[in-house]
Amino acid sequence: MSIGLFIQAWRLSKNQSRESLAISAGISNSLLEQIESEEIDLSSATLQALAAGLRIPPGWLFDNPQSFAHLFNDGESEEEPDGIYPDPLTECIVAGSRMDRSLYVLLTTLVQAGDPKLLRAAEMSLRSLVKQSRQATVPWQQRHSGHFEPPSD
Repeated sequence: MSIGLFIQAWRLSKNQSRESLAISAGISNSLLEQIESEEIDLSSATLQALAAGLRIPPGWLFDNPQSFAHLFNDGESEEEPDGIYPDPLTECIVAGSRMDRSLYVLLTTLVQAGDPKLLRAAEMSLRSLVKQSRQATVPWQQRHSGHFEPPSD
């Protein structure tokens, strides 16, 4: 499938008309029509504008929206087959998002914002959380007798 057809599929999956997507992306309706029909080449700025108008990461425009359907649907009973994602990194991210969809949406929003200070703060916070999760906890019964911290368990 070509990028124009993927953009059209994303637009239809989000229930957006061509006019509303063109307005939200800041492009003309005729330009969007030409993009979807593969009459013109797509610039990277236009690609980013369309992704922003659809409220998805730009990289998702290169794949069918059905590959990411479980992120937008609440149906947990549907199992997605493995290996339908455009690259291994996206596959890992989407697999991880199944566990906590809100965390995935938050991280995606941070990445899309692109503010270096905000991204650095998020990275440092996540590194701190990972470090804390790796610290071994000593069960109350195994602590030495001079330890006066009350048990939390």
